[in-house]
Amino acid sequence: MKPLHRQEQEQFKKLFQQEDVDRFEDRFKILAVFLQTEQHVTVDELQDLLKQNGHQFQRDFVRSTLLMMCRYGFAQKNTFEKAPTRYEHRHLGDHHDHMICIKCGKIIEFANSVLEDLQLEIAASRGFHMLQHKMEIYGICRDCQADRTITTALESAQPGERVVITDILGGGTVQMRLTAMGLRRGDIAEIITNYKSGQIVIALDQKRYSLGRGLARKILVQPASSEDSA
Repeated sequence: MKPLHRQEQEQFKKLFQQEDVDRFEDRFKILAVFLQTEQHVTVDELQDLLKQNGHQFQRDFVRSTLLMMCRYGFAQKNTFEKAPTRYEHRHLGDHHDHMICIKCGKIIEFANSVLEDLQLEIAASRGFHMLQHKMEIYGICRDCQADRTITTALESAQPGERVVITDILGGGTVQMRLTAMGLRRGDIAEIITNYKSGQIVIALDQKRYSLGRGLARKILVQPASSEDSA
């Protein structure tokens, strides 16, 4: 066991026994298993880990223990965009931010002292006393980028992506319709929304366009590079 985790367990014992928390021994087992994983876990994922370690607890009890751990500073609750609530260790004196892959859901922790100092400087320059903060960067991780097909249908592009229109499939009617809208090969578009059902909204030349999914399947795109943007 890591010395830090042993220290966390000792503090957990002291605080929870001092507060006369019910079912202390069971809650301590949940903490021990929680400390074994370095992942950001949901209630259900932690319940599965507990089962793998021979512990059978009701979901509501696991959830209430996690919330209690958050209240006393042993865990931190995170609700990332379009994802279930996850919990991670909260070690005293440790701060980090997150990068979240919108394709596979991977969560990458990072810390940058230059960025931390810059945030304090920005806050101080505006007379603002910063108490806490969090940064969440959404994008596509290295592994998912490697797996991506270079050319894909606009329908598959992710919100926030900037793409180049490389080809338009379909007959003359489709070509004329898109040309009339102002969409042409070589144009660079930003994906505003794509909820995997319903309309896709893109931005091009400071204008918004709403496209049906059938039409978006006929527009082939590639990720825009910095050279494309220049």
